[in-house]
Amino acid sequence: MFKMKLIFGLLSSLLIVLNVCQARSPDALNRNAIAKDVEQFNFESCQIYCYGNLLHTIQMAKLYDDSKTFVDMKLIQSPAKTLEEFDALMAAKNNTPSKEDLQTFVNTYFGEKGTELELYTPTDWKEHPAFVDQITDPDLKQWGIDLNNIWKQLGRKMKDDVKNNPDYYSIIYVPNPVIIPGGRFIEFYYWDSYWIIRGLLYSEMYDTARGMIENFLSIVQRIGFIPNGGRVYYWGRSQMPLLTAMVKSYVDFTNDYVFAINALETLEHEFEYFINNHTVQAKGHDLYVYSDFSTGPRPESYSEDVETARIFETEEAKEAFYSEIKSGAESGMDFSSRWFINENGTNVGNLSTIKTRSVVAVDLNALLHWNAKIIAEFHSKAGNTEKVTEYETKAQKIMEGIQAVLWNEEAGCWLDYDLINEKPRDYFVPTNLSPLWMNAYNISDTEKISASVLKYIERNNLDQFPGGVPNTLYNTGEQWDMPNVWAPMQYILVEGLSNLGTPAAKELSKKWAHRWVLSNFKAYSDTFNMYEKYNAEEYGGHGGGGEYGVQTGFGWSNGVIIEWLTKHGREVNQSTEGGGGGAATTRLISLLGVASVALVAILVGRVVWRMW
Repeated sequence: MFKMKLIFGLLSSLLIVLNVCQARSPDALNRNAIAKDVEQFNFESCQIYCYGNLLHTIQMAKLYDDSKTFVDMKLIQSPAKTLEEFDALMAAKNNTPSKEDLQTFVNTYFGEKGTELELYTPTDWKEHPAFVDQITDPDLKQWGIDLNNIWKQLGRKMKDDVKNNPDYYSIIYVPNPVIIPGGRFIEFYYWDSYWIIRGLLYSEMYDTARGMIENFLSIVQRIGFIPNGGRVYYWGRSQMPLLTAMVKSYVDFTNDYVFAINALETLEHEFEYFINNHTVQAKGHDLYVYSDFSTGPRPESYSEDVETARIFETEEAKEAFYSEIKSGAESGMDFSSRWFINENGTNVGNLSTIKTRSVVAVDLNALLHWNAKIIAEFHSKAGNTEKVTEYETKAQKIMEGIQAVLWNEEAGCWLDYDLINEKPRDYFVPTNLSPLWMNAYNISDTEKISASVLKYIERNNLDQFPGGVPNTLYNTGEQWDMPNVWAPMQYILVEGLSNLGTPAAKELSKKWAHRWVLSNFKAYSDTFNMYEKYNAEEYGGHGGGGEYGVQTGFGWSNGVIIEWLTKHGREVNQSTEGGGGGAATTRLISLLGVASVALVAILVGRVVWRMW
């Protein structure tokens, strides 16, 4: 049994404005100029957490098993005083302090990580939201109740001290309470929050969902974009731009178009940030790549990046590698063979061959098209005719690029495009089908696209995996490669096939949704945990690999399951896929309660740990 550890946090203040030039190719970015622009702002905590000799020295000493631990610690003194004392230590130790010296320094000048937030029970939490009544299987119904309870475990509220003393924290301040992902992630992560918010909406927690969206809107207003995660050390990278889709989800549930109209200026600002800073040219079309604008290694994985970069001979080559790996983090798929381009132009490689900035990503382009369409819709509700035309035109131009560059007739789907070798990357990744989810295709071609996509799925044997469709078909040991399978990627596939609307596509969509629900249920029945990622090759198995261990919680997994229990709960049951897989355990929970389960388990020599 695994003991659920829910350690979390949220958000403090970051005052960065990035004034960067539009990129026409990865090499066009003047990274040093961008760093200089950022450093001129009064953002004191970044001197500790983002770059500099203190960060380098402590992270390279490897005081903690997880590099993220240090940069999540609170300062006890001001950044200036801390730097002064660090310089004194270095001078006293002839710039060669021991590991013990550095540990003593950290213990003296830094507090524990995760102290920025306090536990918070959302005031709009409902004991029995309506979605539970959509579930007919009694064990799955009890599971739905358990998942709804998890929102209380993941609720957090920012302490006042973060607002009053932002320079003492790496966390970014936000005013409203939040639901956080779980595990080692003790701050918000941008794209995670989309599926968390949808789960909250299906749980009828409209105030909490709106508060989280308002937090993101405030960050764009203060900073100009939403960072990868809620820490200052993510200052140079964002993630999949899903804020506009969050607002759309909220409006779909509440019909509150006034909220959407009031958010329009901010949504446009984020859209233009991506357009201005992620554009490349491919076959004469403006398309978009993931790209980071900071310098140096990732602060949260500092020593790991430095060690990987040792194979590069020049500082320029190392800096290019750091940029590529942070750009991979911006994609959310950190890391995957999806971003590997070796000297032969294939995806065979490792992190040293990562070339994220040279891969025109299907999902990013489809998402920006979707953003433009949603913004046009909101302007239409506001009666802004000229703006409707403007954003419909922007959407059409992106669509033309997607069709001309990313649609691949031979493969029968969309493919990422390699700018270095000027060719499509014919490797499976679920985002190849993301235009189906985001409606970034010509609806009149639906029948043709459905036939070709289903052939693509059959040709790649994507329906053979008991635990869900893996993120790639190449096992590299990276966590976004085979055999790992992720809730947001299953969501993109299932909802995309459902959107197609053809009988065969809808049938496969339903099959995959049911399989994912039941496989997650099997894992939960075995361990009472929801996981960040799962194992495609094992029914009910959790994932592994990558830079850190298995994480539980878990925000986006909860959100996707709650949505699919709502949509499919009257049909899905344990006889439809994979067997019972823990039904007896869950039925005991339903009948006897948590305490009784623990007592029974102890009597048979097995201890069950639960934190509900």
